[in-house]
Amino acid sequence: MPRPRLLPLLLATAALALSAPVHAEDADLISSETLTVTGTVSLAATDGEESWLDRGFGKLSTSGDGDGDVSVKPLLSEANLIWRPRFSWALSATIVGTFQGGERNEAGISEAYFSYKPMRGSSTRVSARAGLMWPSVSLEHEGADWHVRDTITPSAINSWIGEEVRPLAIEGSVGTTIGEHKLSATGALFAANDTAGTLLTFLGWALHNRRTLAFNDQPLPPFEPEDEGYQAHFTHPLLDVGSGFADRPGYYAKLVWQPPVPVRLELFRYDNRANPEAVNEDIEWGWRTHFNNLGLAADIEGTQLRAQAMTGRTRMGFEEGPLDRHWIDMRFRSAFLLVSRSVGKFGLAARIEAFETRHRGSWWDDEYDEDGWAATLAGKREWGPFTGLVELIHVSSDNPAREHVGLEPQQTQTRLQADLRVNW
Repeated sequence: MPRPRLLPLLLATAALALSAPVHAEDADLISSETLTVTGTVSLAATDGEESWLDRGFGKLSTSGDGDGDVSVKPLLSEANLIWRPRFSWALSATIVGTFQGGERNEAGISEAYFSYKPMRGSSTRVSARAGLMWPSVSLEHEGADWHVRDTITPSAINSWIGEEVRPLAIEGSVGTTIGEHKLSATGALFAANDTAGTLLTFLGWALHNRRTLAFNDQPLPPFEPEDEGYQAHFTHPLLDVGSGFADRPGYYAKLVWQPPVPVRLELFRYDNRANPEAVNEDIEWGWRTHFNNLGLAADIEGTQLRAQAMTGRTRMGFEEGPLDRHWIDMRFRSAFLLVSRSVGKFGLAARIEAFETRHRGSWWDDEYDEDGWAATLAGKREWGPFTGLVELIHVSSDNPAREHVGLEPQQTQTRLQADLRVNW
């Protein structure tokens, strides 16, 4: 099981960071400056199929009522306790304990890492992080609790990052200014993310603000009878499969360029380097998953434009057949464009996106391909520590795996949701 293997690793990371010298005059371990509580209560009206959190194929985190009629539910969506102790001027930590409600209640650690930011030079800045953390892929999330800034629900791309891409990593960054251009590079080695790609394969893309918590699993949709016994009915995204921790460490790298105009370009590369033929006693496999992500953020006279495009591949199982293909060999891609603008005291946002998967494995071929799109409209207003949001989201997708449970492969789902967030 993943719990006994990971806990010593987290403790070892903490011990390594705490071995750095602590200067009492700069330290602040427990105070109102280091503790923050955030939370969200919601009222959601959802139609369509059962959510993936109920072991269905629904793309949202809430379900329709029975036969797909509208279901109205009040929810305690989440609560976070954020502790950010400072050990010295340059060394600090971030630990986030999270409760997630809704269709599936669970609690645990969402992030736990140390940060090192020494005094920057005249044109160069360096920093480092070590621990359990999301890599900086998303252009939609912000804050230690990793909340979505302008909408309630993140895009399919960043929903998947929250689902499955959160490794135990050691990361370093360096930035510099050349003329009027700002450049930065980030690189990291990581482990305990061998199963990334499992949920994306069996469920397809989804749109939700659920995050995987340390040691917790994610449910998988129903399997076809012939697939029973070859894969557990759950996945632990924070897991190293095979002999020895970090026997095949993964890596990610990021380049950022900001020219002397209000535009920023980001290029991100991820590869978990997992062994697709490795399997543990719980029948959880290594999934060799890699992807490239291109991000763009721009400010055009007060209108914010953000866009991401991701393309990748994941493989699992042994090589079989005349072409020596892995049991599952899936290409995936998605892209979105988000436009937001402040109008007086209100913030407005609109997003359009498309997503697809393409299967070319020896077991799963093109009959399992998924196609879909989604549109989102959102508005928000802030009152001191409170933020109110309203969102309308519509998702349409064609996923042949739904036929396993007698559903039509083409399904649509619409949700109107109101959130009240607090940051204290």
